[in-house]
Amino acid sequence: MPDYKVQEVLTREELKQFVRFPDELYKDCPQYVPALHNDQEHALTQAAPLKYCTRKMWMVLDGGRVAGRICAMVNPRYNELYGKKRARFGWFDCIRDIEVARLLLGTAEAWAREQGMDEIHGPLYYNTFGRQGMLIEGYENIPPFNCLYNFPYYKDFVEELGYAKECDWLQYRLVANHGVPDKARRVSKIVQERYKLHFGSLDKLKKDKEQVRRFFRTYNESFARTVHNFIPLTEEEIDEEAASVMPYISDKTSCLVLDENDGIVAFGIAFPTISKALQKAKGSLFPFGWWHLWRAMHNYEVTDLMVNGAAPEWQNKGVSAMYYEAMAEKALKIGNRWAISNPQIESNSAVNIWNSYEREPFMRRRCYIKHI
Repeated sequence: MPDYKVQEVLTREELKQFVRFPDELYKDCPQYVPALHNDQEHALTQAAPLKYCTRKMWMVLDGGRVAGRICAMVNPRYNELYGKKRARFGWFDCIRDIEVARLLLGTAEAWAREQGMDEIHGPLYYNTFGRQGMLIEGYENIPPFNCLYNFPYYKDFVEELGYAKECDWLQYRLVANHGVPDKARRVSKIVQERYKLHFGSLDKLKKDKEQVRRFFRTYNESFARTVHNFIPLTEEEIDEEAASVMPYISDKTSCLVLDENDGIVAFGIAFPTISKALQKAKGSLFPFGWWHLWRAMHNYEVTDLMVNGAAPEWQNKGVSAMYYEAMAEKALKIGNRWAISNPQIESNSAVNIWNSYEREPFMRRRCYIKHI
């Protein structure tokens, strides 16, 4: 008979147990992609959103062994922006025992009530940039590195414990080397000529810190009105995400659209998938994790479509045709066969762009919510 005990994560050693628990839980799962341990420890203790977010972490222990983990968070910027009193949960993992899930979620809910919250939703990160959404379809596939993976029983557990669907995000696997429809080419040409647009260089942009900040500010503006639960990044978050993401971005797979004054109009960001490299790295860059990642960044057979968007004043003007055409041409040039789309909320009409491509469903992930 299990002897479960909830323990708050307070010490360095407990944090390591918390971060490494999925390594044991998913050790026989070929689809699971482990995050780098150091990155996870940084996210839980020093990440920029912790300047304004509050959070607590707990594990469920069965004797000396970890049986589950959870992190509960309150983002006051989110609550102020949307007029809510919501906590969020993330880093949720547990063995196949609903009693463990009950203890984890119940503890997070109790803490959320103590913070004055009346709802809790997740799995989410502090902001919109991190891993989010519980996998509910596509368990047979290996996710992009920035997406969560979980066992099918997670869905059953949270629903039995009173959680309901808040929203779903969809992902597709696309044939990347068949170009774009003729209509997109025509629109691209018309838009480029009408508005005097041209392509810029991301390789050049990422060498200029202020230009990088301008890029992320455009990202903030692009998604403020279109992405569900979106929280604009602070300047500190911009610097943190830029340091993490920009080294992976290059003109080989991504593109930047500028106006006649070199203002940022739109962007499409993709890079080679590193999921299998992270599986080989097993949570660490050393001794050989860095080598697997370096090799993956030079293999373009499969790319992850990370993000695409346009500045607010350029939305609904057809500029997306420009970066879709450019990225399709790049895919042909580098030998890219498949592309995995980033999660897009099912209610966003932008997801319909993939109907013009050869594609198949890849993953569906869900944010759950509960009144507490």
